[in-house]
Parts: sequence; structure tokens; C-alpha cells
Amino acid sequence: MKSSHSRTRPLLVLATVVLFSCGARSAERAPKGLAPTAPIEQLWQDPGDIGAKDLLLGPEGQKEVPDPRADYKFLEEDTSGHSNGYVVEDPKGRKWKVKVGNEAQSELVASRILWAIGFHQPVEHYVAHWRLTGGPVAQPEPGRFRLDSDHKNEGDWSWTENPFVGTRELRGLIVANFLVNNWDLNPTNNRIYRMKKSSGQETRYVVQDLGAALGKARWWFSNRNDIESFEKEGFIAGVEDGHVRFDYHGRHRDLLKGITPEDVAWVCGLLSQLSHEQLRSAFRAASYSEDVAERFVRKLEERIRQGAQQGGNGSSSLEDSRSGRDLLEPSRRSRRTVQALGQLGPGSLRSREHDPEDART
Repeated sequence: MKSSHSRTRPLLVLATVVLFSCGARSAERAPKGLAPTAPIEQLWQDPGDIGAKDLLLGPEGQKEVPDPRADYKFLEEDTSGHSNGYVVEDPKGRKWKVKVGNEAQSELVASRILWAIGFHQPVEHYVAHWRLTGGPVAQPEPGRFRLDSDHKNEGDWSWTENPFVGTRELRGLIVANFLVNNWDLNPTNNRIYRMKKSSGQETRYVVQDLGAALGKARWWFSNRNDIESFEKEGFIAGVEDGHVRFDYHGRHRDLLKGITPEDVAWVCGLLSQLSHEQLRSAFRAASYSEDVAERFVRKLEERIRQGAQQGGNGSSSLEDSRSGRDLLEPSRRSRRTVQALGQLGPGSLRSREHDPEDART
């Protein structure tokens, strides 16, 4: 009669083979430098003159701004996720998904920033005062309005299994999310849009529901849209074996594995082209107070400068990120450093004043 040990040995061998094969497949999910299997424009497109981007109005500009004086017809209530909301229809027949609560503001700002540097984002606006007809309340809380009728939702997409794995653009998108401290990177927030009337890319890979940004990232004690917490957060802890170590303690840390200094410098080089006033416009679009907006912008600029520096010879420390010390004054940027970042053109060496007209009056 065979012993139980001899009977289980084949099972142990089989389990070992399965584990090694799964590990190999997992390691193959994020190869470096591969060409995308779909047009990269479905994820990211050249933003052109970033310094001319209107972060007050965002994608589609004035023509898709919801009218705060209109009556919005209640279609259904949305009780999923962190914040409640509504699905509504405006007098023009456009369908909007409205999110209320403390993440409505932070989502709008994070969305504007991603859009400005070439990543696809939905049309979104923050409406402080609006009317709802046929719903549970007549005067709802201020809300983030996201246009839903201009596209068809074709499902979710995964960070580790998509047509862009191994590309600089996908890694840059990950870095940009962590730069604004968006700790909720569940794949359910990643959507594939099929645009109905597209003036550009018909299929778009979008990260939406960015409201977990601009706060503290901790595994169990995260928050969002909190300037006191955000100012205390670090960004980059250093570089080790050619990869960036991030000062990040929230969920989804596995997505940061394999990020190189060049990846960080690329996306922060794009962000560096946004002026102080443009970033202020993003917060103005979300109705932040002037003093709180200024504090958020200064912290974001600090993190952007630290990230951009990864493309040079210098190294940034954890203490630099937390102290608020200027790491790379714009006036001290040399043309050599700008060219090394690979993104900033000659016009970016000067300060840009961009104060778009506030059409939501």
C-alpha cells in the first residue's frame, strides 16, 4: 500500500509547475518597450500646445457646459460607490451622471489635469446650484456633471491586460494618477468609450471616477479632497536599481513596480508646461476657495518639479517632497534640462499667463 506521502508528491510537483507558470505569465504582463496592439491614440494623443489648454472649460469647451438655470429631469438615483448621485436629462436631451459629495470637486480637478496632457477624459463640469424635477429633492447638493449621452460604454479594462501594456503612455497614466494621489485605481473605474459623434479618436480608453484624489493615501485610512492631508503627502522616495521608489502607502502599489525615472520625467515634463494660472483654473472650475486652491496648486507644482527632475542627473529625496522646498525653480530651468525632458518646447521656457473667460456666469 502506497504511503500518503508518495501519493501527494505528484500533486506537489503539479502545483509547483502551475505556480511557476502563473508567475511567468504574470511577469510577462508588463514588459517594457512593447508596441501597443491598438493605436496608442485610443489611450493618449499628442496634446499639442499644453500651455493653451483651457482647464476652466475642459473637453469640448463652452458648447457642452450644463446650464445652471435649467431644470434637470430626474431619471434614476445612483447609490453605488462612495458618493450618491443622479442620472438626469437636460432640456437639450443630453444625459448626465451627477455625483454629489466631497469627491465631486477633486474628481473634476484630476480629470482636467489628465485631459490637459493628452489622456482621454469625459466632458465634466461642476455645478454649484441646480434644480431637479421629479426627483427626491428639488435643490440637490452641488454636483459633478459628467456627460453620458455622447458615448457608448463598452465595458471595463484592466491595468495589467490591455493593448498598451509595456508602453510609456500607460506607465505615464499610472504616474499621473499617483501624482494627484488618486488611490482608487480599481479596474471598474476604467472604461472603454465608443464615441457617438467623434471629432477625433472613436474608441477611447478612459480612467473615470477620479474623486479619490487630492487627499491622503493609506491602506485603511485614506481620504480625498483634503488639503491638510495632501500637503503632508510625499511623492518620490528615491531611485533604486533603475526604478523609482514612491512615497505611497495606499492601495494598488503593485502598479508602481517597474516605473523608471524616464517614465516619471516624461509625464511630469508634460505637466510642467501647465502654468500656475492654468492649474488655478482647474480648481476654479470646481468652485474651490481661492486660498485652498492656491495651496493645492503649490503642492502639485512641487510634486511636478520633483518628478521632472528625475530626467536629469539630480536625485530627489523623500524629505524634499514633504518639506515644500522648491526643487526646480522655473526661472532656473536651462534649455539643456528642458530638452532632456523631451517634451518642453522653446516657448515653455517663459511663463505663460492663461486666464480663460469664465463663461459659467
